[in-house]
Amino acid sequence: MDILLSKSTWFIIKWVCEVLGGVMNVIYIVLDKMGIPNIGLSIVIFTLIVYMILTPIQIKQQKFSKMTSVMQPELQRIQDKYKGKKDQNSQMKMQEETMAVYQKYGVSPTGSCLPLLIQMPIMFSLFQVIYHIPGYIGSVKNIFTGSVEAIQSISGHADILSKFVSDNALRLYSKVDFSHLTKNNITDILYVMKPSQWEKLSDINAFSGISGIIDKTAHQTERMNMFLGMNITEAPLDVIKRSWASQNWLLLFGAVMIPVLAWLTQWISYKLMPQPDQPNTNQQQGTMEQSMKMMNVMMPVMSAVFCLSLSIGIGIYWIAGAVIRCIQQVVINRQMAKVDIDELIAANQEKQNKKREKAGLPPQKITKQATMNVRNIEEPKKPVDQEKQKKNIKDSTEYYKKTTDLKPGSLASKANMVSQYDNKKKKK
Repeated sequence: MDILLSKSTWFIIKWVCEVLGGVMNVIYIVLDKMGIPNIGLSIVIFTLIVYMILTPIQIKQQKFSKMTSVMQPELQRIQDKYKGKKDQNSQMKMQEETMAVYQKYGVSPTGSCLPLLIQMPIMFSLFQVIYHIPGYIGSVKNIFTGSVEAIQSISGHADILSKFVSDNALRLYSKVDFSHLTKNNITDILYVMKPSQWEKLSDINAFSGISGIIDKTAHQTERMNMFLGMNITEAPLDVIKRSWASQNWLLLFGAVMIPVLAWLTQWISYKLMPQPDQPNTNQQQGTMEQSMKMMNVMMPVMSAVFCLSLSIGIGIYWIAGAVIRCIQQVVINRQMAKVDIDELIAANQEKQNKKREKAGLPPQKITKQATMNVRNIEEPKKPVDQEKQKKNIKDSTEYYKKTTDLKPGSLASKANMVSQYDNKKKKK
């Protein structure tokens, strides 16, 4: 259990973290070999690689979204057709006609679920790996080994560290039991410490004999945590206060730009996402779309607010991820603009048939009933002119009364009327 506490312990997520943590470790090792062992740069490259891996899933999602926008008018007409009809028969017919539309375009109603199920664990794992860097990058963990062993040699070190964490309001990302403090626990505490907190730790009377080791570790962590002149363990708000007091305007500008860029890049990313061509007339779905638009406006703002108090490393991840998504979305949008919808439908149907063939099933075809349902949806019947119909009935009745001597209302009279009506139609 000691080993796991420096890593993610979430179900399923922890296994994805092992894979992504291995990628992060390789990136850091390569940078270390190049003489630039930098966690901030590692995070940027790590984010880039992960988003590149997710590109095919993004494209699949965009194709489904494009197909949905084409299907939406037909699906909307089905909903309008059965609006207010809650009986079982109407509900079954609505479901049948809805499935007919999906069948017509060769897509599954759950087509957008699988990409999300793949993406969500990866996105959660990204955060977990960044939060638990020492757990996944062995060479980073080794930097803290000397200080960890020195601290463990001090009597009562657990109580001292417990008070230190409380007094300095350290944000720990791993569960720490101070009654059974382990090496990994101490490493997690040291990893999240800011430069000013390293000085406070070294000044503790009980640690005076090991202050040299602590100062050496602090110097090593500062080297790997510096990114564009800022220590990524600090929050932008901390840097803003310090740089304002020291009148270091360049550092102040850099610290302010972290939350600003976090907001701007995410806002641009949302703006680049495909928007529906026509407003949705369905009240429920229209309300959902309005809520999504509001969330897309508020989320970047919230990111900027959170970014002020979170570590700069998290801000770098958000900015890098948003910039990569923007570039990715521009490329995907251009590709989607070239996609022929008929070719896409044909490709979808062919893919479905291949899956059925592998399962030993015959190729799926749009059934006659499905075709009729879709045709009825797309080509609604013209309303009948009631006045014209009444006039035709009256005229035909008067005509047959004048041309027959049979007793009115008799069976023979009615048969003769039908015969004469048919003859009249044939002459026309």
